[in-house]
Amino acid sequence: MKTIFCNFLDSQDKDGTIKIKPLGKAKNSVTKPTLPGWKDVITKIVIDKKYAKGLDRIEDYSHIIVVYWMGQEKECHLKHHPQAREDISFVGIFACRCPQRPNRIAISTVELVGRKDNVLTVKGLDIVNDTPILDIKPYTPQYDKVDKPKVPDWVSRLVF
Repeated sequence: MKTIFCNFLDSQDKDGTIKIKPLGKAKNSVTKPTLPGWKDVITKIVIDKKYAKGLDRIEDYSHIIVVYWMGQEKECHLKHHPQAREDISFVGIFACRCPQRPNRIAISTVELVGRKDNVLTVKGLDIVNDTPILDIKPYTPQYDKVDKPKVPDWVSRLVF
């Protein structure tokens, strides 16, 4: 087999500015972020047909990591109480998974329910309808699994 090449969807200017074009969009019934309730949400990830061959054999995995852009987020925080809960520690934005980040890039590991052509069906993706998809990666335990991670106690009090 020969490698099939494609065009990059990103670029970097001489001043360091990075530009990224999405490779697809999320399609579901969610119109605004909500807590809790994501675990049962079914989302269709529609990838540009030019990149559909890049999905070949993705269905061999049970889970994928979705990288997406949270463009609907209107605030940027450096420190806050996660989920706006004052009973949770006041932490830096990089010490939590909250969306109010300087770069509105997010990742979620989700169950891959199926694939048909350029459309992936996933379950549990915390994403609103029409969110731009930046990348898809297979969940691979050799890279992604952490045995015995250290996590602050307050994380167990968050709503998921």
